[in-house]
Amino acid sequence: MFKKLYKYIITFILIFAIFSSNIVSAFQISGFELNARAAMLISLDTNQIMYEKDADKKMYPASLTKILAAVLVLEKGDDLDKTTITVSDTTLTAIMGTGASVIGLREGEKLTVRQALYCLLVSSGGDVAYVIAEYVGGDTETFMNMMNKRANELGMKNSSFGNPVGLHDDDTYTTARDISILVKHALKFDVFKEITSTVRYYMAKTNKSPERILSTTNFLIDPSTNYFYTYASGVKTGFTDEAGRCVVSTASYNGYNYLCIIMGCNGEGGRRNEFVDSRNLYRWAFNDFEYKSLLDMKQPVTEIPVELSMETDFLKLYPQQNITQILPKSADSSTITVKPHLKSESVDAPIKKGDVFGTADVIYAGEVIGTVNLISAENIKSNVFLQAGRVVKNIFKSKVFKIIIGIVIGAILLYILACVYLNLKGRKKRRKVKYVPYNKHSKDE
Repeated sequence: MFKKLYKYIITFILIFAIFSSNIVSAFQISGFELNARAAMLISLDTNQIMYEKDADKKMYPASLTKILAAVLVLEKGDDLDKTTITVSDTTLTAIMGTGASVIGLREGEKLTVRQALYCLLVSSGGDVAYVIAEYVGGDTETFMNMMNKRANELGMKNSSFGNPVGLHDDDTYTTARDISILVKHALKFDVFKEITSTVRYYMAKTNKSPERILSTTNFLIDPSTNYFYTYASGVKTGFTDEAGRCVVSTASYNGYNYLCIIMGCNGEGGRRNEFVDSRNLYRWAFNDFEYKSLLDMKQPVTEIPVELSMETDFLKLYPQQNITQILPKSADSSTITVKPHLKSESVDAPIKKGDVFGTADVIYAGEVIGTVNLISAENIKSNVFLQAGRVVKNIFKSKVFKIIIGIVIGAILLYILACVYLNLKGRKKRRKVKYVPYNKHSKDE
């Protein structure tokens, strides 16, 4: 029983290893400290977590909430330019007295969906958040149910949203890790990336208002600010007294692409630490790390003995795919090892190209940073005579055969014993017969 349980456990571990890839522990930053209470830096190329700080700590999202609201708009699938939204009195009343930033929408004003998204994501309009809630859900309560349901579907297990703006309340919270899940999903929409990377948006006049100029709240992408970072783009800022300063952004340089989440910064002396932290993390990643090829599909990792074949005695096992990871520039072969995990000590022919015989872990500084299947790169035929020999050998080693042999030997022994017994019994009978010699003279008398 324990042997079977052990096999099941090993099988589960192997399956988990096969389907888990790009596992990497966050690295330690050097040369600076973060002001943020929670933060993450993630490679958008390999999905590696380059750095994290209290990524699962409960935080208040502030206007980062509007990212999820925008996702629901985009997933609705309406034509962004042909579909219009009319601002109702209900939506304007909902934002009054909250202290949230507003665009200055008016009752009865008509916006295209695209315009509404620019108002929501560029200037972070709280009033348009309620307009969008009514447009998508019919009313705010329904929309909030939709937001929370979608968050759960995306895997944001530690998040809850009580309003579409991000206003502080006990039902509106999240984590840096959950925000990373949300943003990676939102970035799948090209229009989302386009809107959130816009510094100035010249919004055409509407039926109620003249032309507006919307300016981004994200100083990382605004060249007119002291916090501008030339490689940054998107995504969204947020602020409440309870949440602190928050910003989600991306940056690309020399083929490397990163997502950065900064939450819970303070603003000592008017300094916008959320942007300072973001720039420091990006510079650290761009300067200190590089792609390193860890496994090549054309280079064997190990070999395994082959039985039942006359073609070869050993099979070379290759990685099923190349593994490239972002590692410190100082990392070399002395700090990187490959540890194979084979399913068995040997394999039987026939073997097909692509058959999986185990996995290999790539280990850096004692941590598994990647796992890949080990496969055959060739076809190997089996030999008929060797297979026949295996069958005969297995027959001889089988319990059934041993039982049959035991029965035959037992029968032979019984037969021998029976023969001996019958022979002895026959001799005794012969000894009891009296011998009377023949006398030819006795007849005459």
